[in-house]
Amino acid sequence: MALTDTDEVMDFTIIGALRSDHDRWLAEGFREVMIRNGHQYRERPRPDIRVVFNFTDHLTPRPYRRKAQATFVLGIATVDAWPDDVLKTGYTMLVRSLSNMVILVVRAEGKLHAHFVTLEGGCYPVVHTAGAEDDFFGRMYQRLAPLASSHLVINNEFHPDLPPELWNGDEVTEQIYRASLKLDALHLLPAMWPLQDLLDPRDFEHVRRLYGIGGLSHGNVSARKDATRFWMSASGVKKSELRQPGTQVLLVKGYDRERSVMLLSVPPSVQPRRVSVDAIEHWMIYTQHPEVGAIVHVHAWIDGIPSTDVNYPCGTRELARAVAALVRQAPDPNRAIVGLKDHGMTITGPSLDDIFERIEGRVTTQVPMT
Repeated sequence: MALTDTDEVMDFTIIGALRSDHDRWLAEGFREVMIRNGHQYRERPRPDIRVVFNFTDHLTPRPYRRKAQATFVLGIATVDAWPDDVLKTGYTMLVRSLSNMVILVVRAEGKLHAHFVTLEGGCYPVVHTAGAEDDFFGRMYQRLAPLASSHLVINNEFHPDLPPELWNGDEVTEQIYRASLKLDALHLLPAMWPLQDLLDPRDFEHVRRLYGIGGLSHGNVSARKDATRFWMSASGVKKSELRQPGTQVLLVKGYDRERSVMLLSVPPSVQPRRVSVDAIEHWMIYTQHPEVGAIVHVHAWIDGIPSTDVNYPCGTRELARAVAALVRQAPDPNRAIVGLKDHGMTITGPSLDDIFERIEGRVTTQVPMT
């Protein structure tokens, strides 16, 4: 099932303190490459601005508090020596600057190493050498544009219509619980750094209200309930303890395409959590392949699997389409293993037991970054 979007011209702005000739060079390079590719520059951000380039300091990053979910914030900082851990340094900056992505530029060895750090824990470089400015900014634009123009499907609409006989779960949620224990035992549920440990209370509340998350625990699992519904892990919960309907696992009953909203059935007496951001991807796969009975997504890898070409953000229609396309192309879509570039992999199966039988002993927790 295709989900189509109309073409759009992204408007963008550049904010923050440009403290040096280097910062001004970077800002002008981004401005020129965006305009050259048809995007509109604005001196000041509007509430619904599409892309914000936020120049800041990596140690004390100044956040940009977006007004709309669709705004893509790119945090940019430069350091003059290699950090002990590029990913951790960039990821901490990403969270504290409330960014969708960070470019941490390392000036070393006579070159600029622009490291892209993503919310999913990806970290990959674009290297600049003197005299190759157009190529450098062109390659960074190629990395940035598909992500900045993607469309999130992370809003939930909760319907307190879960039948009483499901308030304490069923045999499917029990399977998901056992699967969560298995994923934990296989060390396939890596967590980055809890948001509440990196953000002050005001910014943590901003992130929670805007995205409905209270932390990042990578990976998710789902299993089909019937022809139109499936159970799936909640967002921001400990994935090794998936049991309670409404708070740890949720019953997805549909997708409202016009409003880009996932529809959930929950118990009437529960304050629900949002379903995993990858619900749109799972919904698309279940809708297209009636024989698929379960799906597991992990931040891990199996050598030789086909992979998406772009590392679209989690929870976007574009990532869902790209993964669903690879599942369709698999020799057996009901038992597919597909890679998500710089991210992880999604596995389909007739059951969760089938999935674990096929991947056990083949998985590495090191996802290749390209």
